[in-house]
Amino acid sequence: MDRIAVIGAVLEDPRNSQQSFNDMVGAFKGIIKGRMGIPFDAKNKAVIAITVEGDLDEINSLTGKLGRLPGVTVKTAVSAD
Repeated sequence: MDRIAVIGAVLEDPRNSQQSFNDMVGAFKGIIKGRMGIPFDAKNKAVIAITVEGDLDEINSLTGKLGRLPGVTVKTAVSAD
């Protein structure tokens, strides 16, 4: 059963992690519905919110892979059904 989720990510040093982050998100383009990124250049951080629709295994796979990237912290909120 497909669910809707929002994946929130904080990139601690975007210059070093953004390419890997973007590559990983691109690998899951089939479930991506929208993306918003806000740079905080003065703090050398970026915040990214990704809206996805897919089964729980796909959502968890993307979340886990993003969370294993160095300098990336990820949290996900998933719809109940």
